[in-house]
Parts: sequence; structure tokens; C-alpha cells
Amino acid sequence: MTSPVTFPTVVHEGTAVATSSIDSYLVTHVPVCSPRTTVEELRHLLVEGAYTAVADVAVCTPGSRLLGLVALEEVLGADPGRHVGDLMTTDPPVVAPGVDREKAAWTAARRGGASLAVVEDDGTFRGLVPTSRLLGVLLTEHDQDLARLGGYLDSAASARHAMEEPLAARLWHRMPWLLLGLLGSAGAAVLVSGFESALASDVRLAFFIPGIVYMADAVGTQTEALVIRGLSVGVSIRRVFRTEALTGLFVGLVLAVVAVLGVWAVLGSGALALTVGLSLLGACTVASVVAMLLPWVMSRMGSDPAFGSGPLATVVQDLLSLMLYFLLAAAILG
Repeated sequence: MTSPVTFPTVVHEGTAVATSSIDSYLVTHVPVCSPRTTVEELRHLLVEGAYTAVADVAVCTPGSRLLGLVALEEVLGADPGRHVGDLMTTDPPVVAPGVDREKAAWTAARRGGASLAVVEDDGTFRGLVPTSRLLGVLLTEHDQDLARLGGYLDSAASARHAMEEPLAARLWHRMPWLLLGLLGSAGAAVLVSGFESALASDVRLAFFIPGIVYMADAVGTQTEALVIRGLSVGVSIRRVFRTEALTGLFVGLVLAVVAVLGVWAVLGSGALALTVGLSLLGACTVASVVAMLLPWVMSRMGSDPAFGSGPLATVVQDLLSLMLYFLLAAAILG
């Protein structure tokens, strides 16, 4: 009779198991026997041993190479004198160590069987993932998929918690960012006061401040919503950066042309119209870039972009838009 084989660890010393890897769900203390082991001998092995999972028995060579799996119900219902090799499934669901947990779980679901075997490339048996743990993987992935469809990060549970958290927690999560926005508005006031002489020389410049700031915020908000949605479904920022930046540029170009024609027709000043048009072009382009980078940076830092990226992006976009507007006014209008 072959003695039970226990594998002390799945991960080589000095390496870490990624939480998205199937390795973190692996059970290594499982019953193992040879194909020549009889059913009676295997029953004694199961009774005498203490295993973490016994739904399936791994049938291996003396060198620990997996030959197949035999289900516990097959062992219990078979003739005591039969060999385990005659009962085993020679083509069980198998994955390699380190494979993504969702891919591994779907492999087991499509192939059937109670357990998923994890086997090295050379056939060395590493352990089993029992049904209960596979179900946990599928439930976790299902929760995350639902969260991503809703535009949230991490999981639906965290999104639900954010919606149901008490007043104190809501204030704690939101007020720091809003206070930062208040500080930014004070900075914008100081910035505008620095161009007091330009406003005094042509008061019409003040007419277009709300419009330029609003358009930059509106373009940034659209980009930010798309980026947060993309991050929630695992889209890399590199894949959308160029396209979204060009979108902001062309949106700004269209708005600039409309503004130049409108301001020139109404106020009769080509220089003022050019100032407003170039300001819109630059503000929309910059707003798109800022609205892409801030959610990405916050996500990489482990912070929820839904709370902070909006107020922070608004502050940055407003300050940059105002600075660009007045610098262009000083350069074009003198």
C-alpha cells in the first residue's frame, strides 16, 4: 500500500502567492496513492489519515507525477479487491501553478469533477482545489463582474458599503476633498487678482471666465467618467490615453472655432475672439489629460477615485484654465 503523500507548500521559498492566482486556494494535504493500491487499502488510508479534502484521491507515480483522480464515491462503491488505477479518471481538469483563479475555476466547471488538480509542467502533482473553494472563486468573480458593470472598483460589496455608510463616514470620505476644492477656489481668486490690470484694461475679459472654466470642467468630467469606468473593467490607461487626449484636443478645436466666430460677430474684436478661442482649445485639451491622470494615480495609490478625483480634477483644471486664459490675454491683447 502506498503511504499518503503530503506537500508542505505550493510556493517556492521566497515567492509570494498572488491573491488572483489559484495557488492561494490550493489544498496540499490530500490523499495520494499509486495505481496498484487496492480499494481496501485506500479505504484504510482514508480512515487512518487526517486530510483537508477527501472528495478526490490523487493517483500518482512514485515520483509524484499525477496519473489521474478517483472520486470518493467510486472508492466507497467499488469491490475491495480492485485496483485504484482501474477506477481513476485519467483526464481530470488540470491547471498549472500560478494560473488566474477565474480561468482555473472555469476550467474545472467545463470539465466537470469535484476537484481541480494543480500540476507542474513536468507532471509533478502539487495539490487539489476542492469544490467548495472553486465555488468561492466563482462567487468572488461574479461579485466583481457585477461591480464592474455598475462602474465600481473592487467589488459590489464595497460599492454597497459606500452607498449605505453612516453620515460620519460619508463626511470623512468627502470633506477632505471638498476642503481641498475650497482651498483651490481661494487660489483661483488670488490668480485672478494677479491679472487685475488686464481686467481693468478690458473688462470684457471677465465675461468669458465662467464659460471657459465651465467648458474645461465639462470636458474633464466626461473624460473622468469614461476613465473610471474603464479602470473598473480592467482597461489600461495606456490604451485610452492617446485617443482620449486627441478627443479633448478636437473637442477644444470645435469649441474654439465656434467661440471665435461668435465673439467676433457680437463684440467685433478679433483679438478678443482669438484669445477666447485659444483658451478654450488649451483648456479642453489640458482638462482631458488631467481627468485621465488623476483617477489613474488615485487608483494606483489604493484610493477610490469616485471620492477624490472629481474635486481634485476640478481644482487643477480651473487653475490651469484661468492661468492659460490670462496669459493668452496678456500676450494677444497686450
